[in-house]
Amino acid sequence: MSDHVHMLISIPPKYSVAQTIGFLKGKSTIHIARRLRNKRNVRGVHFWARGYFVSTVGRDESIVRDYIRRQEEEDLRIDQMGLELE
Repeated sequence: MSDHVHMLISIPPKYSVAQTIGFLKGKSTIHIARRLRNKRNVRGVHFWARGYFVSTVGRDESIVRDYIRRQEEEDLRIDQMGLELE
């Protein structure tokens, strides 16, 4: 999505959620900054929000996958209508 990310990931029990999210945020920020380095000033830019939402999925993984897909479709529909949600 253009302004946020939905991810459905599986984390092995030996890693904490905070450790995994910190790793993903850190590595992706470094990657983005390196790609944009010559195109614009990225100092002081925050790529990620401070928080995140986590939930266990278990048996309902297909429901979560469908939710993520519907969010993208809904955002695209709203963008095409020229509306912006606050």
